[in-house]
Amino acid sequence: MNGLPFLQHLIIVPVLLPMLVGALLIPVNQNRHQLKFACSLASAVLLWLLSVALLRLADGGHWPDGIGVYLASNWAAPFGIALLVDRLAALMLVLTSTIALAVLVFSARRWDRVGVHFHSLFQFLLMGLNGAFLTHDLFNLFVFFEVMLAASYGLVLHGYNLRRIQAGMQYIAINLVASLLFLIGAALIYGAAGTLNIADLASRVAALGPEDAYLLRVGASVLALAFLTKGAMWPLGFWLPTTYAAASPPVGAMLVLMTKVGIYALLRVWLAVFGDGAGGLEGFGLAALTAGGMATLLFGAVGMLASQDGCRMAGYGAIISSGTLLAVLGHSGSAVLASGLYYLLGSTLAMAAFMLLIELTERIRPPGAALLAITMEAFAIEDKPEDPVGVGIPGTLAFLGLSFVACALVISGMPPLSGFVAKFSLFHALLALPGRVPATTWLLVALMVLAGLAAIIALMRLGVRTFWASGALTPPRLQRSEALPVGALVALCVLLTVQAGPVFGYLSRTVDGLSRSDSYSRRVLMEPPVARPAAGELAR
Repeated sequence: MNGLPFLQHLIIVPVLLPMLVGALLIPVNQNRHQLKFACSLASAVLLWLLSVALLRLADGGHWPDGIGVYLASNWAAPFGIALLVDRLAALMLVLTSTIALAVLVFSARRWDRVGVHFHSLFQFLLMGLNGAFLTHDLFNLFVFFEVMLAASYGLVLHGYNLRRIQAGMQYIAINLVASLLFLIGAALIYGAAGTLNIADLASRVAALGPEDAYLLRVGASVLALAFLTKGAMWPLGFWLPTTYAAASPPVGAMLVLMTKVGIYALLRVWLAVFGDGAGGLEGFGLAALTAGGMATLLFGAVGMLASQDGCRMAGYGAIISSGTLLAVLGHSGSAVLASGLYYLLGSTLAMAAFMLLIELTERIRPPGAALLAITMEAFAIEDKPEDPVGVGIPGTLAFLGLSFVACALVISGMPPLSGFVAKFSLFHALLALPGRVPATTWLLVALMVLAGLAAIIALMRLGVRTFWASGALTPPRLQRSEALPVGALVALCVLLTVQAGPVFGYLSRTVDGLSRSDSYSRRVLMEPPVARPAAGELAR
């Protein structure tokens, strides 16, 4: 390892920091809102700074092959717990901390007070998300999934009313079944290969006999069902629109990020285990991912056209995003995958901004249609938090309208923002693959165009109904803490467009590293434990 050895310990901090802050906030009196918010905000800011530092370390040559490995308790892999940060993991950490910071600021004056232990649950959610991105072991991935899901159960029910309880119970039941499938799949994989360390599994898969290879296929298929349930592939993602519509806006924005965890897990496991060195198992299941992704695209497009509620549209928009990423994952080619990762960044930021924006735009609609009349029915720590009277922000309607247009353009993939850049680069990469373009690729391109058309029609209809068909509009009074996060996320979508060249350069290096599964196996399995000091050194 080059550079300063203590930097290696930064890898585990994104897990430890939110765990400690969340635990410390539990006994703090619920009425001390400002203190709890300040602690949670400090943690989120530190996580963002740390994520950016890890990204720079991974991309700056600090670690060999751009891969940093942390051996928990100083046990060598595959026997101990190995955490790994590379360009992809660091990118997901930055994306998570950015959205988390925006959501936390948005929640400061209202939504963190309509239920108990919001900030502790939020920190535990970040712990689970960060751990899922950093771990390189299937069992520990299951553990971090459960931490993430347990926190999300409380957050989905946060400020609970009848509709939220119904959707929350469905969400909990579906994810408990997915967790059971995760355990069954992990057990079958362990029975076939004798390991759950992803790097060790990748090094063993080519040498498996026919019977063990068959058992591995079954285990991987069951594991994929768990990932795809969380990633909202059709028909496993039927729960998502209802949950999005019922959850509070800040929680809905975090759910957008959580659907990408299943996609990330598939990407990480499948490229490492069933990549170029997998022998007869190379490319296992990729055709099924492509077919499932295209079916998910069609389902999301139809659902978006049929939706009238903005939150349900956001849910189907997330399904379209997942379908696109799954179909891209099923295609080979570094350029395709790099374009898919760029699409993941833009769509996730835009969808998170859209979830927060919906609650603000509801305030300019007729009182009978206000979302807050539904969401604020709660048995909470307070009877009802203060109304969002805020302060008058000049040009409020212009701000909301422009933000809505920007989100709609990115979500639908229309020019000139990052959604269009992502889809155009995807089309170019898919149609430029060597050999004759297969019919499935043309079908995928057609479905992506259809989904974009459906999205822009549905969002235009919602925009007209919100901004033009509501009669005389009185500009809503917003908190600056509500407008700033939405504006920041929209600005990041614009920045992603302006800086598309450097971002694609980074993503190309990311995909190039992912395609070398032998480098991952070598770095994880050959990472030496820290040498114990000699007895004489201890005495001194």
